[in-house]
Amino acid sequence: MEAIAATLAEVGPRLKRLRTERGVTLGALAEATGISKSTLSRLESGQRRPSLELLLPIAQAHQVPLDELVGAPEVGDPRIRLTPRVDHGRTNIPLTRQPGPLQAWKTVIPADQCAPDLRTHEGYEWFYVLSGKVRLIVADRDLVLGPGEAAEFDTRLPHWFGPAGEGPVEILSLFGRQGERIHTRAAPVSRRKEINERRTPG
Repeated sequence: MEAIAATLAEVGPRLKRLRTERGVTLGALAEATGISKSTLSRLESGQRRPSLELLLPIAQAHQVPLDELVGAPEVGDPRIRLTPRVDHGRTNIPLTRQPGPLQAWKTVIPADQCAPDLRTHEGYEWFYVLSGKVRLIVADRDLVLGPGEAAEFDTRLPHWFGPAGEGPVEILSLFGRQGERIHTRAAPVSRRKEINERRTPG
């Protein structure tokens, strides 16, 4: 019984350490789990006894095994297994293993997803083209991007992106749900070319 009590006593500090190391606020974790901030705070401080009802949603939000929250020794296959999600024919693979304002995805868009369907929603998106040619429409801009090029835009503007050629495309994307922007230090190739052309006397 003493061993069990000692293990339970370590759960709270372990939860707090996991959350703070990942830069996740209590508010963000509360939103991801449906558990109130006060309950999460008491759980981390040891004032609330951990239970499966509380630990399971937290483990799912952080995308870690339940064993990691209770301090069980790591066993088995250490590889991360990502679960693809298919949405309107597009395969999205989550790359972010923690809740928070910014989420990373790898998306595979099949060749037949080429009919523009402009939409608007809250958020800010950045994506990088891995393979194929991507057509991007944002408001009145209509662009084609190739491998190695990137784009970023406010998703509150009417937008759509999909294959510009005959084959599928693969992209890496970062999405900020409430309009969080991704800060880039250098413009992509196409943008640098455009800037240089503007600077060149004609």
